[in-house]
Amino acid sequence: MKSIATALLACCALTVSAQSRLSVGGYGEVNYSRNFYSDHVSRYSQPDEHKDDPTHGRFDIPHAVIYLGYDFGKGWTFGTEIEFEHGGVGLAYEKEDEEGGEWEQETEKGGEVELEQFWIQKSFAEWANIRAGHIVVPVGLNNAHHEPLNYFTVYRPEGENTILPSTWHQTGISLWGRYGDFRYEVQLVAGLNADQFTNVGWIHKGHKSPTEFDVANKYGVALRLDNYTVPGLRIGLSGYYGHSIGNTYPAEKEGLSAKYNGRVAIGAIDMTYKAHNWIVRGQADYGYLGSADQLKYMYNRKNSKSPFKHSAFVSSHAYAVGIEAGYDVMALIPKARESKEHLYLFGRYEAYNPYASATKNTHYDYTEVKRMAVGVNYMPVKEIVIKAEYTQRFLKSGYNNEPALNFSVAYAGFFH
Repeated sequence: MKSIATALLACCALTVSAQSRLSVGGYGEVNYSRNFYSDHVSRYSQPDEHKDDPTHGRFDIPHAVIYLGYDFGKGWTFGTEIEFEHGGVGLAYEKEDEEGGEWEQETEKGGEVELEQFWIQKSFAEWANIRAGHIVVPVGLNNAHHEPLNYFTVYRPEGENTILPSTWHQTGISLWGRYGDFRYEVQLVAGLNADQFTNVGWIHKGHKSPTEFDVANKYGVALRLDNYTVPGLRIGLSGYYGHSIGNTYPAEKEGLSAKYNGRVAIGAIDMTYKAHNWIVRGQADYGYLGSADQLKYMYNRKNSKSPFKHSAFVSSHAYAVGIEAGYDVMALIPKARESKEHLYLFGRYEAYNPYASATKNTHYDYTEVKRMAVGVNYMPVKEIVIKAEYTQRFLKSGYNNEPALNFSVAYAGFFH
């Protein structure tokens, strides 16, 4: 009996040890929007005809994410992030406004379920870690801090979310670490696919693959450096460089894809300040795309069913700038401070344009957007936030502005 009890205790100790090495977490959000503007496909080409169109509403679950991690010991760890987008699995239909309202099935790999992270890491010291697998590319504020507790608005910051992949994830290798007041990260990843670039989203869909694998005929390099010297303040610089034309399947021996490389160069600066009951976040991103005028002509004309194709011109330049600030009014109430509840009143302003330069003298003036939002974030506990906001997009003269009310319930945290 003593040996059996010893064995049971050993088994329990092993189970507890294994559980202590396992980390489980995630984040998710449920949103509701009431949009006080037209959702007609020609609302930009014929704005006068749609200025009095009916309002429309929608419920959505943009992201529901599960984190799983495990510490094997001796510096070896594993991490994965599985995301369910828009509450579904499998293929989904979407209306492509930039393609005349054409309905088509999304060709994102995995349909509406994405494996955003899947990596093995070896840690040698705090300042030296190597991570290999499917990883997040931390270019811009949103990609480095994309959980819903890291922004005040109901939806992810619109400017970065328009021109850059969100969340940007690629397969590759990363070297990262922290030394003193600095954290750095350098990545070598699979290149973007220029065949997925669009006039209204720039490179937003460029990290997607319509095949069962990520094409890696071309590669990209991403870098990020954060500084924490000033208490409560983090300032980050990030960038990306890589070739995107010809990163298709099958690889072309001749033709335009063999002649042009489609250089993508992005520079970004961002900051977060948390002190004195304030949270302030800001970012500025600027991007350049080489050979942009060639992209419309590069799809595979021999196979009309090929998922690699273009229907519109793409800009050689894109930008997004934004700033938001929120003040915790509950910090002024002693009982609220003791309960650790927070109520932030916030405002946000941003300007962005995925089509900042005309290609082949083609203009899409409605892509130039200025946007403001005001609202509240209530946090009953540190892992949960309830959001409400009024927002409006201001478009160029001749187009109709786009006001909306948005609401959200979101969470983010680790459960074990």
